[in-house]
Amino acid sequence: MEDVTDSGLAILPASDRPDVAARLRTALLGASFTADGLLELLGAPAYAALARSETVPALRATRGDAPLETLVRLLLLQQPVPHARVAGFLPVDDLLESGWLTRAGGDEVAATVDVRPYGGPDGEDWFIVSDLGCAVGGAGGIGQRHEGVVLGVGGASTTLAGITVRTPVAAALDLGTGSGIQALHAAQHATRVTATDLNPRALHITALTLALSGAPAADLREGSLFEPVKEEETYDLIVSNPPFVISPGARLTYRDGGMSGDDLCRSLVQQAGERLNEGGFAQFLANWQHVAGEDWQDRVRSWVPRGCDAWIVQREVQDVNQYAELWLRDSGDHRGDPVEYQARYDAWLDEFEARKVKGVGFGWITLRKTGAAVPSVTVEEWPHSIEQPLGDTIRAHFDRLDYLREHDDADLLEGHFKLAVEVVQEQVGLPGAEDPEHVVLRQHRGMRRATKVDTVGAGFAGVCDGTLSAGRILDAIAQLMGEDPVLLRDRTPAQIRLLVEQGFLEPAG
Repeated sequence: MEDVTDSGLAILPASDRPDVAARLRTALLGASFTADGLLELLGAPAYAALARSETVPALRATRGDAPLETLVRLLLLQQPVPHARVAGFLPVDDLLESGWLTRAGGDEVAATVDVRPYGGPDGEDWFIVSDLGCAVGGAGGIGQRHEGVVLGVGGASTTLAGITVRTPVAAALDLGTGSGIQALHAAQHATRVTATDLNPRALHITALTLALSGAPAADLREGSLFEPVKEEETYDLIVSNPPFVISPGARLTYRDGGMSGDDLCRSLVQQAGERLNEGGFAQFLANWQHVAGEDWQDRVRSWVPRGCDAWIVQREVQDVNQYAELWLRDSGDHRGDPVEYQARYDAWLDEFEARKVKGVGFGWITLRKTGAAVPSVTVEEWPHSIEQPLGDTIRAHFDRLDYLREHDDADLLEGHFKLAVEVVQEQVGLPGAEDPEHVVLRQHRGMRRATKVDTVGAGFAGVCDGTLSAGRILDAIAQLMGEDPVLLRDRTPAQIRLLVEQGFLEPAG
């Protein structure tokens, strides 16, 4: 087996034994060691407790000796189990020889890595490999985290997977692959997948994740972000959950980018444009600084490379104290020496004070390579609830941008529109009032937007079923309301354009 780590972390299973990974996969599926199988075995409360790194309920639910109970203890809870108990349903000798298992005391065996069942978007049964104690939903952490540790699936991972546009592409690139979840998703719709990471241990674990999930192998390259990518190589899809944490120094490879402030995220976004094929998407999670005297929207807007449309969504903002505490807890510093914890907390605040940073924003950045003369850049704050997956919603956003760029106001009046699926109308006003104070259109899918509309806008949207042109609908509304149809046609296209841009109306045909 190959040792790609230093002495602070366990030696990993061999990544050049796909035959062993295939036999292990077969055994895991045969024992129902899947996301659905775990939920059925543990029950919803114990399953939810795992996501909070609380293992006692799961330990209580797996006190028997059935294969699935044994696997949960072995692979998720990192408990040694008797060799004889697993020999009946696992290829134990092969797993010991290739490093998936190790001997623990007398007649017991223990896992060398976390293996977490993960359900794919179309019902696939996948498995995400990570370092011991680092699978979200696995054991309760490993204390203070080691520099080269590779984490499993977390909220950021699933967020990026959910917002990624999933159309068939020739070539996809996963920058900072970690445990390989983005590469695994991309392998389902990309002919060729390239994955990079500065940490060779992460590349090794990505190979294990892909093999154990039955996915094609990826082209794995060591190096920081775009460094391993040849100058002439371009892609139809680029995804990255980078080490975006804004921190003093670069203690932890999996989260700290090692550049000043938000320079890593800025560099990543700016360099992506020249790596995209026409019409290709680049999608990132990112942090950005809120600096005193500066508009954060202007800051991130300046990152967008030439020749790219962009949609940037800020999902959350934390003040500098909250931000420092979050990541000090993440690394386990709060459980260590109080003096050292305080010193590190001070270092974070010193760094922010020096840069006049008052807060840190978190969100998504989507780029699309375009040939448009004037690219569109949308920057917005949206802390409200959404419905994942959002990949189709994001793709449709850029499709609507193209439509609006290609159609002037006269074209809009000739166009036919349909009300988007699951848009409802709400009337807001005092009880008993003859007329509402205002009318709200609300989406119940995707971004779940809401927008106020006037009487004309509400009437127009309610009639849109693709049958009549926008102009004919407005003429009918003008007649009903006793308005001048010419004036109504003149002032309404701006409202139509906004409703299309935000996804309340869709071009029909």
